[in-house]
Amino acid sequence: MDYSRVSFVILGILFSVMTGFMIFAGFMADTAPPSMTYITLALTVMSLSLSYLYPQFRQKDERMKLIRQKGMFASFVAMAIYIMAFNIGLQFELITLTANQLIQALTVLMISTLFISFVVYSKIY
Repeated sequence: MDYSRVSFVILGILFSVMTGFMIFAGFMADTAPPSMTYITLALTVMSLSLSYLYPQFRQKDERMKLIRQKGMFASFVAMAIYIMAFNIGLQFELITLTANQLIQALTVLMISTLFISFVVYSKIY
């Protein structure tokens, strides 16, 4: 039995329960969820993705190097698009975010995009 994979699943479930609780608390208080909610959501995505990818990442062969390379490139392109979208949205006042909210949003998008792209490319290759 592979305990590392199981630990990633347990962490993913724990983070998803925490995220669900924070969303529920925000809903019950009739406000937006706390900003920490989005970071725990990104950690949920990361943990569950790593639980799926762990057996493949452990091999360290050419296929995994290709998946990492393609995933990093896709994340870089997506990050450039995110930054342009936020920049345009802020310039034309389509969105109003504080600096803290913007950094947290970019962090969540970066973490989620990276690990989801790893999973997608592992399915392709």
